Amino acid sequence: MFERLVDNGFEVLCTNHAEAIVLHDFPDLVGELENALLGISLPMTEIIGGGGGEAKMTQRLRRGLADLHWRKHKFELTKTVDGVAKESISHEIDHVRRADNGTFALEIEWNNKDPFFDRDLENFKRLHAEGAISVGAIITRGSEMQATMREKVERFAVNRAIQDFTALMDFGAGSPTVPQRRQIESDMARGISFAKAWSKKFTSDKFGQATTHWLKLQDRVARGVGNPCPLILIGLPSSIIDMTA
Repeated sequence: MFERLVDNGFEVLCTNHAEAIVLHDFPDLVGELENALLGISLPMTEIIGGGGGEAKMTQRLRRGLADLHWRKHKFELTKTVDGVAKESISHEIDHVRRADNGTFALEIEWNNKDPFFDRDLENFKRLHAEGAISVGAIITRGSEMQATMREKVERFAVNRAIQDFTALMDFGAGSPTVPQRRQIESDMARGISFAKAWSKKFTSDKFGQATTHWLKLQDRVARGVGNPCPLILIGLPSSIIDMTA
């Protein structure tokens, strides 16, 4: 399952018989997900120049999924006693795809704080226990992308001749904060190039270990977070990054 994704460098991990469930109950949805993911590209300019809010790449992927009927849905779970509602809990999932044999739930965590994984997995666990979903999936940065991000940012800075703070602002990446600037200047004083010093600080702050990426997701799943909901984990490869754009 998801052979096309694996062949193109994506990481795919299934738990709790998710693969068998999807192949049996949602065979058509495999192709939908593959097509949506294989069609995405992440320009390096968006990584460098991206401001606050949701990344443009994530927005494009969300629109593509929504066009295929993977749409946001709020599940309302209500506990009743003798016909009287006593407790109501809601769980909002960004992408839900219904089929004849069940419901597939999916979340995208491109670059968030890693506790969002706990929220997603616990939501999947509760919804699965109530029979509201059959399987849950999470898309995040793959291990290679995480490991090579600093190197790619540095190479991009060198290729674009970003050699000082002025060039950084002219490019549209904004100005580092005072503490960030001090760290970069301190590294440069030790003979480190601007591109290397800036890329190190930029990636550690924006894509650090406390953000959502493959190893953080794997760690939670290995500890049983989300069990026993069948899960599909998908890691985005570094090959989707377009260094020329």
